[in-house]
Amino acid sequence: MTASRKNGRGRSDLRPIEVVPGFHKASEGSVLYRAGGTVVLCTASLEDSIPKWMDEKEGGWLTAEYQMHPRANASRREEREGRGKPPKGRTQEIQRLVGRSLRSAVALKALGPRTLTIDCDVLEADGVTRTASVTAGFLATALALYSRGLARMLNDQVAAVSVGFVDGEVLVDLDYHEDSRARVDMNVAATVDGRLIEVQATAEGEAITRGEFDAMLEAALAAIKRLGDLQREVLLGAGVELGVLMRKSASR
Repeated sequence: MTASRKNGRGRSDLRPIEVVPGFHKASEGSVLYRAGGTVVLCTASLEDSIPKWMDEKEGGWLTAEYQMHPRANASRREEREGRGKPPKGRTQEIQRLVGRSLRSAVALKALGPRTLTIDCDVLEADGVTRTASVTAGFLATALALYSRGLARMLNDQVAAVSVGFVDGEVLVDLDYHEDSRARVDMNVAATVDGRLIEVQATAEGEAITRGEFDAMLEAALAAIKRLGDLQREVLLGAGVELGVLMRKSASR
C-alpha cells in the first residue's frame, strides 16, 4: 500500500464513487457523478433530428460538450467559455475524447435520424475530469436511450480511468496532487471487456520502458472493468438491464 495516498488507498484502488441517476429532471438521461473530490454533472439530450452535414441514410449521431464551472477549482476562473470565444484547446480535446468514446457504445446507424448530445459540466475538479466525464457520460447515454425505449441501441459498455507512475509506483485514478507529481500520466478509455478506444500517455522528463507502459495499461484496464461493474449496478437500480451487453462481452 502506498502510504502517501489519501484515505489509505492502495495502488490499484479507485476513489470513492457516488452516483445519483436522474439528477437533472428535464433531460432524457442524467447523472451526478462524484469520484473523490471530482464532481461532474452529465446530461444526455435525445433529439429527433441529425446535423445538416449528415445524410439520413447514415443513421444517427452522438456529440459531446465539456465545460468547467468557473468555481470548479480553488479560485474562480476569469470567465466562462463560450461567450463569443471558441472553446480552448484542452476543452476541444476532452469533448472529442468523450464523443469518440461514447459513439463506440451506440449503434448509430440503427439509431435512425436522432442526435444524442452529452453535456459534461465539471462542478468540482480534483483531477481526471475527462475520464470521469466518459464514465458518467455512458451512464447518462444509457438512461436517455432507455427513457425512449431505445436501450437496444447500446452495443457496448465503456468507461475511462487515469493511471500514472508516481514515486516509482503505478497508481490508478489519480487525484490532482498525484497527477501533478506523476513521472508519467495516462488516460485510458476502453470497453469494459478490455478493448481499447483511446490511450493518452505523456512522460514528463524521463521516458518509460515498454514494460512500464504495459504495467500502466493493465492496471487501467483492470480498473475499467471494476467501473463497468459499478455502471451496471447503478443502471440496474434505475431499471436498466445491460444483460444483452454482458452476453455480447462473454461471447467475444
